[in-house]
Amino acid sequence: MKNKSLAYFAGILFIIGLMMSTQYNTVNGTDPREVRGVWEIRQELTQEKQLHSELLSEISLADETLDNYGAVASESPEQALKETIEKLRNEAGLTEQSGPGLEVMIKPSLEAVALGLEIEQIAPDMLSRFLNEINRTVDAQVSVDGQRIINSTAIRYINGTTTINTLPLTSPPFEILVAAESEEDIERLYNQLVVSPIIQDLYIDNLSVEVSKPQHQITIPAYEGELNLSVLQLAEEE
Repeated sequence: MKNKSLAYFAGILFIIGLMMSTQYNTVNGTDPREVRGVWEIRQELTQEKQLHSELLSEISLADETLDNYGAVASESPEQALKETIEKLRNEAGLTEQSGPGLEVMIKPSLEAVALGLEIEQIAPDMLSRFLNEINRTVDAQVSVDGQRIINSTAIRYINGTTTINTLPLTSPPFEILVAAESEEDIERLYNQLVVSPIIQDLYIDNLSVEVSKPQHQITIPAYEGELNLSVLQLAEEE
């Protein structure tokens, strides 16, 4: 009788174990390609939402500028015009700006220096990726090697040289300065940059990235080039 009970109990345990094994295989049997595809879609959706949010912020800022101009213009048209022009100059990067920020140093990796490897300029696509990483994280003012980055900045190869607005970029080491609206923004940017995959990608190109601790104030130089206004047209009077 005792042996029969043990056999019965063992049979129940076997069935339970079989069911748990089947459930485990079902849960963990997802095709890795499907998981990767889902994450890629999630990343694309996140980027689209960030872009949508940035566009809404720009529209809101433009509406606010128009409202402020209308309110002040009724009392002092000249003062309203001066304030609006100065605000637009700031937004376009034509003025020096300061705020909480950090410094990023791009320089040859220690291994590259020790092995005597030739250090090449950072590739335009890698530099653009790094700047996009900053802009996706915070709304910031940025300069690269002393050159202010604005909306119309072009980063490309010209005659085998990486250029910013047609001006040659210094070979590493060079410095990237970033300033944001608040210390919270800079802290968030710092935490993002130190774990960003772009740092490892640059290391493969024999470049190392040093991100300074957040600082209370960083000064970003004004844009010194000429703005391309060829696309602007004179509005017709109604």
